[in-house]
Amino acid sequence: MDGRASAGESDPPSAFDVPLDDASLDSPSEAEALDAYSRAVSGVAERLAPSVASLRVQRRTRRGRVLAGAGSGVVLTHDGFILTSAHVVEGADAGGSARFTDGRDLRFTVTGSDSLSDLAVLRAEGAELTPAELGDAERLHVGQLVVAIGNPNGFEGSVTAGVVSALGRALPARARGAVRVIDNVIQTDAALNPGNSGGALADSRGRVVGVNTAVAGVGLGLAVPVSATTQRIIAALISEGRVRRAYLGIAGGPRPLPPRARAATGAERGVEVVEVLAGSPAERAGLRVGDVIFELDGIAIESATDLQRLMVAERIGSATAARLVRDGTALELRIVPAELEI
Repeated sequence: MDGRASAGESDPPSAFDVPLDDASLDSPSEAEALDAYSRAVSGVAERLAPSVASLRVQRRTRRGRVLAGAGSGVVLTHDGFILTSAHVVEGADAGGSARFTDGRDLRFTVTGSDSLSDLAVLRAEGAELTPAELGDAERLHVGQLVVAIGNPNGFEGSVTAGVVSALGRALPARARGAVRVIDNVIQTDAALNPGNSGGALADSRGRVVGVNTAVAGVGLGLAVPVSATTQRIIAALISEGRVRRAYLGIAGGPRPLPPRARAATGAERGVEVVEVLAGSPAERAGLRVGDVIFELDGIAIESATDLQRLMVAERIGSATAARLVRDGTALELRIVPAELEI
């Protein structure tokens, strides 16, 4: 036998053998679904593209201004404030230029930058801009459609689409020795590339729910969520040019409380102190390695992120009640957080 079917015989049909004009490929339900998807993506692109800028960042040298990098930005206000990633404008002492889809090329300066959230605000000069609508990342769901718009590899106004792959990711951020965690980071499979940083991640209604910040791998894009916390950071960068934070001066990780401590306190777990920085508020208050903090001013603490979230500007210099377990016994200390200097 030569492997060919004899006359009258036929092989079972394969999915790859279906003619291109077969009715199963353009059934109303499939066609409608594809049309709806396309309309959603194109609608977001049409609405949001005028509010996304292609950024060229410059720094000063002895020979003048030189290009230091590129990225993307999202217009916040009519009068020129633009949101981007802090790492995009790092070292941008000479500002740069923001190019828009209508061809305008505007000079910008850096209003404020915060490496610990990887957010920065710029101010473009002399033009009326179209602000994007900010959404709320806390309302996102895994599997939800998202659209990324930015300037990957210099290709301005590029649009990619995907879904929310995961929520609640954590991304470490560092600034002059200080280490924080950006929490509730959005993971998406929308294609992101160098230059997308600072650009918009939007929901199907064109509301910006994230600021694209990193590419962890193929199909693994990460975005800083737009949330109430983000809005506070943006407001601080616009008004003060920086973000003030409190700090205790400890390092630690989650730890379950022992049974007797759980029964006595009603808490299940806390943060075990593994390091106390010399001269820090924690040292002055008497915190020790091995202490397990489970409450701060009546708020349950189960992770280092919980602690970090409470270290806002309002706590600087304000006495704070810390409940903890030491050698199996519950006690309370008063700590006065200091300002984190970076």
